[in-house]
Amino acid sequence: MKTRLDRWLSLLGVCSRSEAKDLIRKGAVQLNGQTVRDPGAEADTESDALLLRNQPLDGRVTRHVMLHKPAGLLTAARDRKQPTVMDLLPAVYASIGCMPVGRLDKDTTGLLILTCDGEMNHRLLSPARHVDKVYEARVEGRLSGADIQAFMDGIPLADFTALPAQLEILSVDAKTSLARVTVREGKFHQVKRMFAARRHEVLTLHRLSFGPLTLPSDLPEGSWRELTPQELSLLRQAAGMTPPRPDGK
Repeated sequence: MKTRLDRWLSLLGVCSRSEAKDLIRKGAVQLNGQTVRDPGAEADTESDALLLRNQPLDGRVTRHVMLHKPAGLLTAARDRKQPTVMDLLPAVYASIGCMPVGRLDKDTTGLLILTCDGEMNHRLLSPARHVDKVYEARVEGRLSGADIQAFMDGIPLADFTALPAQLEILSVDAKTSLARVTVREGKFHQVKRMFAARRHEVLTLHRLSFGPLTLPSDLPEGSWRELTPQELSLLRQAAGMTPPRPDGK
């Protein structure tokens, strides 16, 4: 992406736009090894090397993250009163507009994808795309074949009828059941509401996968990492977008 040098620095959250202009004019910024004193100089955020006071900066303004969400955090860009998943990431990710793809409830754990690509975010959440999300749920009561069939048929809720979903019962004891649920929508509290319609309160809910991506066993709760090129390519395919070429064009 081509942009002004002062805007690039402000996008990265290094400083304000006016502070960036001042730093550049004072010779504190280098572009591809050369000191640049023009705040309006054009830079390429994907290929140009950026240094501030002789220290290299990671200038990427498009990044993609997978995060193992813990309970107790809101899935939101910011909130004045409560901590959010963005508090787990360095500040630069918020500065460049890295946003969660959909939401997990505050008490829900598991895989959350964040991206700066607004089009991909929109496509992955589009009802027409039907990107599968897989959850593991611990619920009150004993699940049965009747529940499996109800999920398969599509469960009527107060404001909409949930699309057919797959319910797999993993274990049942005297008071609770453990199940795996695959849904193709992501509406507010949907999985919890589907179980509630069958008179099973959800005790814990954990997302195992989103589309082609599965939560890695070596990514601890509260941890995150950037997507690999292969993971990003798979996600773009799930969104119905042309996979990026190896040369980046």
